[in-house]
Amino acid sequence: MGTAPSTPQLAHNVKRLAQLELAGAGQVYIDGHYAYLGHLTNTERLGTTILDVSDPRKPRIVSQIFLDDAGSHSHKARVVGDIMIVNSEKNASELGRKAEQLPSARAALRQTLGRDPTRAELAARLSVSDSDVPLLEAAEREPYDKGGFRVYDVSDKAKPKLIAFQKTGGIGVHRFDMDANYAYISTEMPGYIGNILVIYDIRNPARPEEVSRWWMPGQHVAVGEQPTWPGRRNRLHHALRSGDFLWAGCWMAGAHVIDVSDIRGPRTAGEYNYHPPFPEPTHTFKEMPVGIAGKRIAVAIDEEDHAHGAQEMARRRGRPHARLWVFDVTDMSNIQPVSTFEVSELDSPWSRAAPGRFGAHQFWERMNGTLVYCTWFAGGLRIVDIADPFAPQEVGYFIPEPARGRPGPLTNDVDVDARGVIYVVDRGPRFDILEFNRPG
Repeated sequence: MGTAPSTPQLAHNVKRLAQLELAGAGQVYIDGHYAYLGHLTNTERLGTTILDVSDPRKPRIVSQIFLDDAGSHSHKARVVGDIMIVNSEKNASELGRKAEQLPSARAALRQTLGRDPTRAELAARLSVSDSDVPLLEAAEREPYDKGGFRVYDVSDKAKPKLIAFQKTGGIGVHRFDMDANYAYISTEMPGYIGNILVIYDIRNPARPEEVSRWWMPGQHVAVGEQPTWPGRRNRLHHALRSGDFLWAGCWMAGAHVIDVSDIRGPRTAGEYNYHPPFPEPTHTFKEMPVGIAGKRIAVAIDEEDHAHGAQEMARRRGRPHARLWVFDVTDMSNIQPVSTFEVSELDSPWSRAAPGRFGAHQFWERMNGTLVYCTWFAGGLRIVDIADPFAPQEVGYFIPEPARGRPGPLTNDVDVDARGVIYVVDRGPRFDILEFNRPG
């Protein structure tokens, strides 16, 4: 652990400083000389790992937090000062959310048949096997109720102390942002379809207090709103604060800007949706920290969503992969795309490795210049300069070898510290620490 293998040949201007074999992670967050990893796989119920990265060539595990619930994962973590927040979200399963469809399927079959349906009839209606029905019925009897977020005191990194658990709803919290005053939580809530924004006051971290909510028209079904889209296609992935605005990736509803100058009354200030024709959902959206060419510029990145597995990849061949978008947001009421950046399948030997994914996913959210550090699943890490927003230029990349037991890399999240050291997590057992050496 903590050794630096020879740098792979699939790198340009980037070299590896160290590597650890850790459980797959959904997020890496750097605060000072510490890295906080939220684990995706719930391996041995591992939720969060805190590492000392003061020497990036010799990272050292300081502590780990294990979950008391085998049905949840905690794959996101953020820290401000001595306060860490992690999410609690239901584990995905092969059956997905079929249990939620049981009541309506049962009612529809009763109306058609004039009697209670058999297990086989229910299975056919839900497109599952007969043996799956008892599992769905058990989930129907005991629906998931562990969703929310946990607040920890991490003043002692070796002994994180749980100080609050805030329950939310549905399958729980996905991604989120936070500052010293508020947590901007993406979660399901009773009465809504799909994730919405719930803002909590965390100035007393032991007692989070809900301040306000924001959602897209059609999500609040409890008051009679009717979605114009199927299922949960339109939902908040997460929102990032910059000044008085939250920049929100809203999945198949595109990118939204939320005015939070009145924290108790968030309102939509602008939006742009490129679905259709582009098939991959909007994951993350944020303005650049500097004006470029006299314009206010923002970037959005898609997530290569479900194009994995040999059969599915073959079916979707010819469709555009997830990509990076550049927007002119000078006039928020008239947001305009100015360019995109994508990576060729020829750039990675694992672009068609199945089951796997190749396409964009996430970028470094705390940008401090014109560089955008992007994770690209089987395309590794891509570093893109948008000094000219009309012509994004790739200035570096790093494609790691596949993690143990994986057909290809699944580079998932990235953070960069004040020294310029890059931290990358994979969905497999992999944590890489990298250095970017830009020529000139």
